[in-house]
Amino acid sequence: MQTNFTPDQLQDPAIARSNEVLRACVHCGFCTATCPTYAVLGDELDSPRGRIYLIKDMLEKGRPADEKTVKHIDRCLSCLACMTTCPSGVHYMHLVDHAREHIERTYKRPVSDRVLRWVLARILPYPTRFRLALLGAKLGRPFARVMPDARLRAMLEMAPKHIPPVSRNDDPQVFSAIGPKKMRVALMTGCAQRALNTDINDATIRLLRRHGAEVVIAQGQGCCGALTHHMGKTSESHATAAKNIHAWHAEMQGDGLDAIVINTSGCGTTVKDYGHMFRDDALADKARAVADIAQDVSEVLMKLDLPAGSSQGMKVAYHAACSLQHGQKIKTFPKDLLKHAGFEVVEPRDSHLCCGSAGTYNLMQPEISKELKSRKVATLEARAPDVIAAGNIGCMMQIGSGTDVPVVHTVELLDWATGGPMPAQLQKDKG
Repeated sequence: MQTNFTPDQLQDPAIARSNEVLRACVHCGFCTATCPTYAVLGDELDSPRGRIYLIKDMLEKGRPADEKTVKHIDRCLSCLACMTTCPSGVHYMHLVDHAREHIERTYKRPVSDRVLRWVLARILPYPTRFRLALLGAKLGRPFARVMPDARLRAMLEMAPKHIPPVSRNDDPQVFSAIGPKKMRVALMTGCAQRALNTDINDATIRLLRRHGAEVVIAQGQGCCGALTHHMGKTSESHATAAKNIHAWHAEMQGDGLDAIVINTSGCGTTVKDYGHMFRDDALADKARAVADIAQDVSEVLMKLDLPAGSSQGMKVAYHAACSLQHGQKIKTFPKDLLKHAGFEVVEPRDSHLCCGSAGTYNLMQPEISKELKSRKVATLEARAPDVIAAGNIGCMMQIGSGTDVPVVHTVELLDWATGGPMPAQLQKDKG
């Protein structure tokens, strides 16, 4: 794609990077075939190619974002299926992130939008605040139908029926390996996951320790910054990400780390991009060092040689989170691990398409999100599984709200297959 940025514009590192991305695009349109919003809405401007044209025009002219551009960029899930499909290697993620930052800086949203985004940014990344908000939403859930704003209804409906107690395993500490130590890893405990489902981190710690990993919960870590990063709130996202960089780098310089283990794939995609996010910052070297050893939990488990299991007599429908299969290009490891542990693994039709969760997308674009959820649930249920497994808490909550089939994290099944407790969702199903 031909671009026309001025030499002065190209002095801006963000513009220079977007120029590289734009020039790689050859207008082929392969991305439209795998874009969930284009599949639902059928509008060229709700495809990656259409959004690329809008972003190019906005950035080249150096103009403030307008309502039309904002509408179509806001509808993007950042599922990154377009990056998997693109034959030219267009790094759409960096381009749309830059566009969102430009929108946040130059566009004044309606009051209701500004309030909603402010609330989400001040609550979701903080487990204690989020837990309190969930309790409030749980009380307000019976009144969801009378809420005039679909986004408010979605927020109330998001509240789980059961809010788990705080897990002390998420506190800063070191868990020793059981048996000979093969590696030392830091576990990212996350933010929203700590309020929504404490079983995932607990199962991850048990599984890693049982197979020879010393697990560190680093002092000072917190939200990865993804939520505010995708809202274009760069200063806020960098502030929270910087805390993680300092916390993990201190461990790397201390007793050392072989990996930073992340069991929420949306967070993993962001942490692995810290090198880019901080490329012009004083933290650049530390950010790059942290990003270089960040790994999805499935990557680490593949190195720990989990024992083969006999048949579990259970059919698992594996849902591939977009941030894992498209963002991190990890497609086979979770399935390989489950099969190795003795589970029958099946996949739904159109497994490349998003479930509609996408961070806060299900709260800010509830109608499109619900359509994508219904499509994903239908294809999963068509495989008649005993359980659905996924590697991202957002996907688990989204799919779980639309099906009676138990939904669990991949590590919960692997933990159970190698000596841990049966996942709570399966216990409820048996009960």
